[in-house]
Amino acid sequence: MKIVVIGTRGIPNIQGGVETHCQQLYPRIAALGHDVTIIRRSCYVTPDNRIDSYQGVRLIDLYAPRIKSIEAIMHTFLGVIKARMMNADIVHVHADGPSLVAPLGRLLGMKVVMTNHGPEYNRNKWGKLARCVLKAGEYCGTKFSNQVIVIAQFIKDIVAEKYNRTDANLIFNGVNTPQKSSRTDYIESLGLEPHKYVLAVGRFVEEKAFHDLIDAFSRIDAQGYKLVIAGDADHEDEYSARLKQQARQHGVVLTGFIRGEELNQIYSNAALFCLPSYHEGLPISLLEAMSYNLDVVVSDIRANQLSCLDADDFFPVANVAQLSAKIQHRLSAPRLNRTYDLTPYNWDHIAHQVIAVYQKALE
Repeated sequence: MKIVVIGTRGIPNIQGGVETHCQQLYPRIAALGHDVTIIRRSCYVTPDNRIDSYQGVRLIDLYAPRIKSIEAIMHTFLGVIKARMMNADIVHVHADGPSLVAPLGRLLGMKVVMTNHGPEYNRNKWGKLARCVLKAGEYCGTKFSNQVIVIAQFIKDIVAEKYNRTDANLIFNGVNTPQKSSRTDYIESLGLEPHKYVLAVGRFVEEKAFHDLIDAFSRIDAQGYKLVIAGDADHEDEYSARLKQQARQHGVVLTGFIRGEELNQIYSNAALFCLPSYHEGLPISLLEAMSYNLDVVVSDIRANQLSCLDADDFFPVANVAQLSAKIQHRLSAPRLNRTYDLTPYNWDHIAHQVIAVYQKALE
């Protein structure tokens, strides 16, 4: 089966939930004997990842302007044309905006699979026009794709209610079982001590609500704990600049975008993980935190309500006072090496599920 993947910024080691999803999924599908190509956005290709393949996955770089409003759709349009030139059996489109090209993919004679990672138009960073385009992408992807994959039950419900598409395939995001780092040199270089900091991970966009987390943490008796936020902005804007200034004022440790051993150390030595988001699909950072046996405090949005979490792990979204109280309570009696049932989030199982969807599309 020849599979061409579009809609993602690319792999490897490019920031983003969809990108992490693709980096884990497609090498596994390639290892099962399929021909997989990921079309990358050229503006995210750096000297460190300027390569032709990654773990059996072919990488092709196509032009994309690093302009938030047009980057994804321009690149995905070029990507679907490239997929036709490559005689793809399946073109797999990720996310709402890029799925505008689903009708074109069908018109060009390809089988189209869409993965809906959540209602992107609910993110605060988009203006009215962008929201309309994203909603149109959700419509086109849902209505015209041969098969639709959703990563969470609440997205499956949205697709059924809005578009009467009841055959969407529920396939979760996955997580690996990590080999925890025994080293501490990186965290020590940041002025951190093992198990003496609260961790958040993600992009610097408003819906991640890191501003609420900084505000909440500044209200507590930290008892020697620090707050660490790992991540950065894809596109530096007023919000990300304001967030960084707020972090500096309150002594928050900002690591920037990190991967590999540095990220491993950050997760391995945290005391508590916080995810205060207003909007998510199925947050990979939360799954990663649980795979490291971290205690967690998360907002009560539907995407975060995983069955393996307890009611006490949640706080009302955007309620800074409640978040502050939760953090204070957890740090007063730390729970280290907490265990969770992550069986549904096994990447090897997920790869087989996705291949089964491809086979249904071809039939």
